[in-house]
Amino acid sequence: MENKKGLSHDHLARLLSEHNISQDYLNGHSQHRGQNQNADHHHENSDQHLSYCPLFKNMSQADHDQFLDRNVKEVLTYKKGETIAMQGDQISSVMLLVQGSVRTEMITMEGNILDIDIMEAVIPLAPSFIYGEKNQYPFDVIAAEPCIFLKISKEAWLDEMANNKQMLTNFLTMNADLTLYLTNKLQMISLKSLRKKLATFFLEKTTIENDSFNLKRSRTQLAEFFGVQRQSLARSLKEMEDEGMIKLDGRNVKIFDRNKLIRE
Repeated sequence: MENKKGLSHDHLARLLSEHNISQDYLNGHSQHRGQNQNADHHHENSDQHLSYCPLFKNMSQADHDQFLDRNVKEVLTYKKGETIAMQGDQISSVMLLVQGSVRTEMITMEGNILDIDIMEAVIPLAPSFIYGEKNQYPFDVIAAEPCIFLKISKEAWLDEMANNKQMLTNFLTMNADLTLYLTNKLQMISLKSLRKKLATFFLEKTTIENDSFNLKRSRTQLAEFFGVQRQSLARSLKEMEDEGMIKLDGRNVKIFDRNKLIRE
């Protein structure tokens, strides 16, 4: 999912400061899980840079700021490794991730862990499921690093979309993109060969013009993503390297022969 990085949003930085969220927390010094910060502090982090959420695409900053002023009543923080939501939990509010990243994973019928995705700020959790009849988290959500969430009521978010065509369009676009991603994920999982799964994954992450990318996952996490043992993953990666398809350098993957990957 495309996130527009590197934009300064002083208003959101002030909001976090007013809720007593400091840079120290992002450096791992917070000791409280999911705590609700409600102190009145002056703005201290005016140079803090945050991404815009794709839900606010093509909206003015004034509209964005006013939305936050109207609807953000609670700010939650989580340390790396803490569970934010569990598979089957009710989605009672919109949880907007504004700092950090989370990983999502699912327990299969066989009891195995299936790595779904790594999600980076700024996006809401499980947008396709918020207003479903069975509105439950379909996966566990775990902080991959210190995270900050803005908690917004579902009713307020729905009212905002009903009165703002652009926000509604953005929400529908995000859900369509997520559905496409999950469809591609299911197609990849259905492939029988691990090498075919890896080839498909590498092709999706690169183009002819941009033939390299950095993995977000460790080897262990990548094995969980594909639902295989780490040793099997390592063996397949080495085979593909030896056959001149790819080159691995730490977490960097460079594609040497796209045609071989396509034929895999």
